Amino acid sequence: MERSKKYTQAKEKMTGGDGYSLKQALEAIKEAGFAKFDETVEIAVNLGVDPRHAEQMVRGTVVLPHGRGRQVKVLVFAKGDKEKEAKDAGADFVGADELMEKVKGGWFGFDVAIATPDIMSSVGKLGRILGPRGLMPNPKTDTVTFDVARAVEEFKAGKIEFRVDKAGILHAPVGKVSFDINKLEENVQAFLETVVRLKPAASKGQYIKGVALSSTMGPGVKTSLQELRKVIRI
Repeated sequence: MERSKKYTQAKEKMTGGDGYSLKQALEAIKEAGFAKFDETVEIAVNLGVDPRHAEQMVRGTVVLPHGRGRQVKVLVFAKGDKEKEAKDAGADFVGADELMEKVKGGWFGFDVAIATPDIMSSVGKLGRILGPRGLMPNPKTDTVTFDVARAVEEFKAGKIEFRVDKAGILHAPVGKVSFDINKLEENVQAFLETVVRLKPAASKGQYIKGVALSSTMGPGVKTSLQELRKVIRI
């Protein structure tokens, strides 16, 4: 792949190889940033799992201590009292049949979809539409719940969902380049600690095989697992 001149120049600044500590990796990303917008800092974790086997699937949520750095639009499929509860909690879009029809028509103006269990039989029909986009409500990510107020507030505060891909890699946003280094560190630590807690019993051998960080437009920076173990139990 042909890279831009700015990308190449940013890559040349990454002289630490695979020996970066978490703090050094984040500092390198901030120093090499060249985009004209506030880039997202992203993490990629290579796991020692085989996602083809259901018992080795890694999927979950975590509330980033300092949020993800942008406004999250939350949709809630609910009726009656739960509809009012969701609106009062700050949900951007709330409803049932009319919202489902809107989604069927190709509308995706939201980042997270939450549903109450009593209408999942209807929401389930949207599986082929929402599933491929990672927007389908699921009990495993706490997006199917009667406690809609708490769910809305947590996603608004910086809760993110993650799921291992077919290659055994987790990708997730952990903040913005403009964040203070300490805040980015704490977000990354919270994410990795959650991933460790979710280690499948069926996973044998080394669970976390590699961790890399990058900005939206910038090159990836590999971190040293040895250095990471000094601040996180992995």
